[in-house]
Parts: sequence; C-alpha cells; structure tokens
Amino acid sequence: MTSIILIIMAFFWTLLIFYSILTISGVWFRITFKDPEELTNYPSVAVLIPAHNEGIVIENTLRAMARLEYKGKLDIYVLDDRSKDETAEIAIEFAAVFSRIHYISVPDGSPAGKSRVLNYGLSISDSDYFIVYDADNEPETDALEKLVRTAESTKNAAGAVGYVKTKNRNANTLTGMIALEFQVFQLLMQCGRWKVFKLGSLAGTNMLLRRSVLEEIGGYDVFALAEDAELTIRLTSKGYLLPVVPTSRTWEQEPESIKTFIRQRTRWLTGNIYLLEKSLQDLTHWKGKTFFLSLQHVMTYLVFVLVLLFSDIFFILSVAGYEFPNMGAPLLILWFMSYIVYTSQLLSALVIDRNVTLKNVFFVFTMYFTYAQLFIVLLLRSFSLYAWSRLRGRTIAWDKTKRFKGIG
Repeated sequence: MTSIILIIMAFFWTLLIFYSILTISGVWFRITFKDPEELTNYPSVAVLIPAHNEGIVIENTLRAMARLEYKGKLDIYVLDDRSKDETAEIAIEFAAVFSRIHYISVPDGSPAGKSRVLNYGLSISDSDYFIVYDADNEPETDALEKLVRTAESTKNAAGAVGYVKTKNRNANTLTGMIALEFQVFQLLMQCGRWKVFKLGSLAGTNMLLRRSVLEEIGGYDVFALAEDAELTIRLTSKGYLLPVVPTSRTWEQEPESIKTFIRQRTRWLTGNIYLLEKSLQDLTHWKGKTFFLSLQHVMTYLVFVLVLLFSDIFFILSVAGYEFPNMGAPLLILWFMSYIVYTSQLLSALVIDRNVTLKNVFFVFTMYFTYAQLFIVLLLRSFSLYAWSRLRGRTIAWDKTKRFKGIG
C-alpha cells in the first residue's frame, strides 16, 4: 500500500510541477508577444464556415466576416450541410451583397460531420491558405491577417492558431466558467507549450492552414469527431509547426445549459478517445515532438480526470479520519496542491486578460469543486458510449452543439 501511494504522490508532484512550468511560460509568452511585421505580398485565403441549421447565429457571423480586413485575395464560403432552417436564405442574401461571400450547398454524404464538410470546401476552393470558423464565430477585423503574417514568417509552419473567446460569458454561471477554462487551457497552456516545446494545437476554429500541407497529409479524417486534435497530431508527426497567435481573437457562443454542455464535451472527449486508439496503432504519433502532443491528450482527457478523482478520494478519506500509512506528510497535501495549481492557473489568466472582477474571482475559487468535477462524469459517459459503439461496430454520429438566442 505504501509503495502504491508513493508512486501516486510522485506522479502528482510531477504533473503539478509540469503544469506550473507551462503556466509561467504561458504568462511570459503573452507578456512578451509581438505581432510579426507587415508582408510584402499576401497569399490568397479561403474562409470555410461549416453550417448546419445555424439560422440563429449565422447573420451575426457573416456580418463579422464582411468586416474582416485583409490585403490579399479573400473568399468566404458558407458550407451549408443540409440545413432545414433559414441558414441558406440568410447566406444567399449576404452573398448577393458582398462579392467575397459565397453560399455553397454541400451534397449529402456519409459519415456526417464537420470533417466531411471541410473536405468538400477544400475541393471547391483553390486558395493558398484556408481558415476555419465555426458558424457562431465573430472574429475581430484583424484576426485573419495576424495569423497569415505569423504563418508566413515562421519557418516550416503549416499555419497558425488564434485565440477563442466567449461572447456570452455573462449569460450565466456555466458560460462564465467555460470562458475561464478557455482562457487557461485553450490559451495560457497553449502559449506555454509553444514557448517551451514549440508545439501548437489546432482549436477547431480561428485556425489557419496551408492548403498544400493539408493535401500532402490527405485532408481531414472524416471519422474524427475531434478533427482539430487529430489533424494536429498528423501535422506535428510530419514535422510541421503551428505557431500560436494570442492577439488573433474570435468570439464564439458557448453552451448555456448543462445538457448542451454535456453533449458538446462528450463529443470532444469521444473524439479524443478515438484519437488515442488511433495513436496506439500508429507509432509515428509517439516520436519526436508528437510524443508530447499524444501525451498531452492522454493527460488532458484521462490523467487529469483520474488525478481529480484521486485528489477527491484523498480529501474525503482524510477529512473522514481514515488513517493512511505514515508518509512523513499528510496525503491531504495532494488535494491542497492540486487546488492551488488549478486556481493559480485561473488567476493568472484573469490577470493577463485584464478581466479581474469580483464575480470572476469567485468563479476561480469555486471551479475546482463544481465545474471541474463535471469532467469525471464526462469521462465515464464518453468511454461508455465509445466502448458500446465499438462493440456494435457503429460509427458515432456527429452531434451538433445547440445555439442560443439573445447573444450580443
């Protein structure tokens, strides 16, 4: 028993130190980051917007797309995947007014999902680069140009990755906590990995990619529910870089109900379980820098939840008076340090983003006990669904995230 606890403690401390290093590195990168200088010539870019029943949000999205400032050739494609609402009508109206906006009806196909739609978008466009935006996104006017300048000025870059911010963060407590999670794990940790390892991860939206590179690796995997993570692994295994650009920002809507959140994150987790299985069958996913990305996915979607579960167990048993073997230090310190590191990451993100408010500070100190605990449920649900689908020999269907009205 003592040996097992020692191993667990050593593992805990290794993770805590690792995440602390990434946090500090991410803060330093954010503070010192400077946008690349202007380019002499700007390559052509296609904006790809997969859309399925996006009538609630697509008008605001296209207004934002029309405001994009770019000095090169720019075409914006709304890839309508069999929408049954007013998505097509709204997109066609915009296409009639703005010459660079194009409405594209995507033919039926299988399997359904974002990857198949993006592959079709690539087949009907011919730009040097393409950038993906989800149908609820409102990028800032200079978001695209900053990504292009970074990609063009970074040797061996496959593209570049921007920042995703939450435009409905004030809708309720859930969206406020999601916004904080994005600030830490989608940007601060991302910046830290780039600073330490020169590793970037595609975020699914506000991500720029060089067309020739994607064609080289065979396009999107149509079976991947987490297409951004899967593509990141393949690009990195080929030696390509994905530089991080924290000043390139887009604003998107996040789930406003627990039910929608659970469904969205179950898809994300299930997609990463698929990626883990795929990585176990392909040894190139565990060589060079790709090893760190594969390890990151294991740590983020499996180890983090297990660490959370163990820290909960140690906390409950310690408070209940259970006598653990004499370790020279109370095991309750594991829970305490996990809480400190988690909270420190959130506070660092608030300060860097200049978003320190009484409500956000309250979220910071309570998220470990509330929001983070949801991931235990999510992991159990995702593994169950994935295992059941594998036993039945079926492909898990793409589950579109529900949109909400009233977003400014």
